[in-house]
Amino acid sequence: MTARPQPVATGRIRHRPAVLIGVSAVLFAAGCAASATESEPLRLSKQYFADNNTAAAQGPQAQQEFFRRTQHPDFLDENCELGETTVEIDPAMPTLRPDPEFAPEGIRPRGEIWAIGVEVTTRTAGSVTGHQIGSLHLVLLDGRMHGFAPCPTR
Repeated sequence: MTARPQPVATGRIRHRPAVLIGVSAVLFAAGCAASATESEPLRLSKQYFADNNTAAAQGPQAQQEFFRRTQHPDFLDENCELGETTVEIDPAMPTLRPDPEFAPEGIRPRGEIWAIGVEVTTRTAGSVTGHQIGSLHLVLLDGRMHGFAPCPTR
């Protein structure tokens, strides 16, 4: 009686699920790692909008302070009083793009200029007073994202 040799493929097939699980785990981890690494402008833009909306939820004084603190330093004199109005901003993050040609009033701000599509809702005394879709500019300067405070009288 001669022993029949086992086919070589049997051993490979038996280990295939382990290999597939290992490869899947590596691909999954790579996918998670890729999404966790976002650009500095994107990360800072998200933080800017989150901080803006937190300030708006806290009321007009908190939001006025936010606008004062984040106003681009080249435009400090452009900060307007909003009275009892707050401004919520809902950004469309995939639309964030460089806009080096932006120059309000013919003055190009220092730093990296970015434009983004936004939906803006204004409230006065808790009631919606305006709703608009448009674009907004932010500027990355010295590791911080700066904006341009809204000025309803202009």
